[in-house]
Amino acid sequence: MIPDYVAAVDTVKVKLTIAYDGTAYQGWQVQATGLGVQQKIEEAAAKLFSTPKRIHSSSRTDTGVHALGMVAHVDLPKAEFKMSLRKLALALNAYLPEDIRIVSAQRMPASFHARFHARGKQYRYFVWNHPAMNPLLRRQAWHVPVKLDLPAMRTAAVHLLGQHDFRSFAATHTYDIADTVRTLTRCELRRRGSLLTFIIEGDGFLYKMCRGLVGTLVQLGQGKFGEPELKRMLAARNRRVAGMTAPAHGLVLWKVFYRKAGTGRTARTPKP
Repeated sequence: MIPDYVAAVDTVKVKLTIAYDGTAYQGWQVQATGLGVQQKIEEAAAKLFSTPKRIHSSSRTDTGVHALGMVAHVDLPKAEFKMSLRKLALALNAYLPEDIRIVSAQRMPASFHARFHARGKQYRYFVWNHPAMNPLLRRQAWHVPVKLDLPAMRTAAVHLLGQHDFRSFAATHTYDIADTVRTLTRCELRRRGSLLTFIIEGDGFLYKMCRGLVGTLVQLGQGKFGEPELKRMLAARNRRVAGMTAPAHGLVLWKVFYRKAGTGRTARTPKP
């Protein structure tokens, strides 16, 4: 059986790498009420091609979350697709608002799917750790004015690496989540002046999981609890025992990873 995400023979499969400032949007996905980034890109595509085109993404970012390396794919009608991939990106950008940009376009095999073929993602979370907020970063970083214990935060972050049940750090749902086990391959904290950058990589993420991890580590850095408590949070598998959820506006979907065809190596999306 041919998977239902394989493109029809009369279409061209195109992979898009997308950057956006999520401040004005209710997340990536088309919304019943409110505006999603996906909707704006589909409206731009409708200006270029005659039939409606669904944009399929690798992720669904939440309200206010940004992206530098969101990956999506679209099946375009071969009969209408007469431009180069570079011109396609330029043409879509001409119809998009300034806070959304197609960074690159790449032709892919018909079997490619932006979500199902993703092998991992990297998120970055930015914190401005200074008594006075940097006004230039007010929409891209969380202001934490009190001094943080960075060595303690880095030591605690090591315990998050590897395969764990991250239910304690994900947003609660009215329904039960079947599988809350994920594998983190990187949980790193960098400092440059007053700007802290959390780099979190893994094979997948639960809803608001990154923000739950960052919020918990920041509270640990404030001395509200210690490393032993973090271990107990992981084991508890209960959102109520873990720390706070960091604000959405500090989070950026940085990269999506894919395996190169015919190899065991993971390919990263092009850096914008």
